[in-house]
Amino acid sequence: MTVPSAEPYEGRHLIADLHGCSGLDDLDLVRAALVGGAAAAGAHLLDVRLHSFGPGQGITGVALLAESHISIHSWPEHGYAAVDIFMCGRRNDPGKALGVIAAALGAAAIETRDLRRGYCADSAVAAAGTPVHPPPMA
Repeated sequence: MTVPSAEPYEGRHLIADLHGCSGLDDLDLVRAALVGGAAAAGAHLLDVRLHSFGPGQGITGVALLAESHISIHSWPEHGYAAVDIFMCGRRNDPGKALGVIAAALGAAAIETRDLRRGYCADSAVAAAGTPVHPPPMA
């Protein structure tokens, strides 16, 4: 079977740890942060799903985007939120989304990992057809 050639696909996956945050148990604040982040990045918001674990406890949720997603998991007792922003294509800016989210949550410090993701029909991995497996976690 021959696979037709495809245009190269490029995405950006921004993973962030937000420290010193406030309002991490406030559903309305977290929803507004995700919606504002999606808008700032120029993404198309499809839906927002959030779950609160109760008063004073964390929230987990996701903003579903036409371009992919923004997710958040919060620990108010530590002032910490884990944020994951993945967007395909070059038209959207996950960094702008993160800026809005971090500001809305009052983050005092931000640690990020910025990953390029995607495929190219001519890449060595695609040509070899060899899966790449990450090393096991320690």
